[in-house]
Amino acid sequence: MRIVITGPTGVIGVALIQEFVRRKIEVLAICHRESKRMSYIPISPYVNILELDLTEYAQFQPDNKKKYDVFYHLAWNGTDGYERDDLKIQQKNIDYSLDAVYLAHRFGCHTFIGAGSQAEYGRVNGKISATTPTFPESGYGIAKLCAGQMTRIMCCQFNMRHIWTRILSVYGPYNGDNSMIISAIKKILIGEVPQFTRAEQKWDYLYSKDAAKAMYLLAEKGMENKTYCIGSGKEMALSEYIDIMKNEINPSAKIEIGALPYPERQIMYLCADIDELKKDTGFEVETDFRSGIQKTIEWVKSTMD
Repeated sequence: MRIVITGPTGVIGVALIQEFVRRKIEVLAICHRESKRMSYIPISPYVNILELDLTEYAQFQPDNKKKYDVFYHLAWNGTDGYERDDLKIQQKNIDYSLDAVYLAHRFGCHTFIGAGSQAEYGRVNGKISATTPTFPESGYGIAKLCAGQMTRIMCCQFNMRHIWTRILSVYGPYNGDNSMIISAIKKILIGEVPQFTRAEQKWDYLYSKDAAKAMYLLAEKGMENKTYCIGSGKEMALSEYIDIMKNEINPSAKIEIGALPYPERQIMYLCADIDELKKDTGFEVETDFRSGIQKTIEWVKSTMD
């Protein structure tokens, strides 16, 4: 099996490449040109890097001497802050996703796996699954939903297996500085006081290595034209996550719960129903939050040395 991955420098992309390297599976990592995070891509004889911007997907012609099997499309612009509601950026992401299907076809892939988001649902009470109604409230969520639906149609036209994932909160090494967990870890380590909302929201966090394992299993056993939620299947109050994180770094560290207001359209409950994922692939979560956060803290420390 040979794999192509776009967006290989993110928290899931790096973990997914590491998963394939452990299994001695060849990976082509498509990374945008001059990426500052390119050094995150594991160095291995099983990994090759292709520098290619999203705008180049439509025209790129692969060397047909080597065929690939599975194409993971993780790349996406405008994932943070105000850009999530920049509709021009999000509209282009839909086009790039369709270009990615064309690219997968030109690589000879028989399977396309896309990275969607819990943002496709909007605010929901109760666990989310493929059958939960979708009411996205952000440009980002709307574009992800549209990309999932349109790439499915295009994959059908190319006779490719299509699998869409809706990913919840994934944490771990190589996560971005803007994420709540990495930001808080860094502040506590340097003696700053991180500020939070009242942290009453109940969320589902999944360690990156487990997320990668789920994505790998979908390539092997995922059902065609299915959508799978990727999460731990368990929720906990954000205040509890924060408390575990603080105690693993410095139990006497100061934090400020309730210092920040909830943002507009705050999601108060977020948990995945992973029964279909488990039934179809045999996926099981292996890393609890305390173990995962210990590994994440050690990684953050290594980047600050």
